[in-house]
Amino acid sequence: MDPAGERSDFSSVYEDHIWTVYAFFGYRVRSRPLAEDLTQTTFERALKAWDRYDASRASHQTWLLAIARNLLIDDSRRKQPAAPSSREPDEELESIGSSDGDPGASEVDLGLASDLQAAVESLGERERELIALRFGGDLNGPEIAELTGLTLSNVQQILSRALRRMRTTLAEHEGVASRQGP
Repeated sequence: MDPAGERSDFSSVYEDHIWTVYAFFGYRVRSRPLAEDLTQTTFERALKAWDRYDASRASHQTWLLAIARNLLIDDSRRKQPAAPSSREPDEELESIGSSDGDPGASEVDLGLASDLQAAVESLGERERELIALRFGGDLNGPEIAELTGLTLSNVQQILSRALRRMRTTLAEHEGVASRQGP
């Protein structure tokens, strides 16, 4: 395919998936500027690797979210001390979304309702990642399992527990709001 055609194809993929990638980051980080920067970097990496994309291995969406997930891990490692780490990639994700010490950065509106944001933040890192892939990235269970290396039943179980925990948090938040009045 000629380079102009490849750019045209990538442009279409970008337009179709930019908000999905941004939504994924919206569930994972607490800063709009960081979510925007990571979204931009995801598409920069995707463009550089565009000639290596294999549609038989993954959809554009899954491929982009794999790049986004790896970018989060890389970003987390870059923020860690220089000492070698024996932590697993999921543990690397623990520090993501910290606001780099900026107390006001966590108050930036990422588009999630405040009660939903609180419910997401009440989850553990693995649960947040799967919620981000499912609802931010709009992936289904098998796609999440493939991307994370978990079994489908494990993905389903983690998502189910996370959603139950979020419902509880939302109900508690609603109860507090109704007691405080309008």
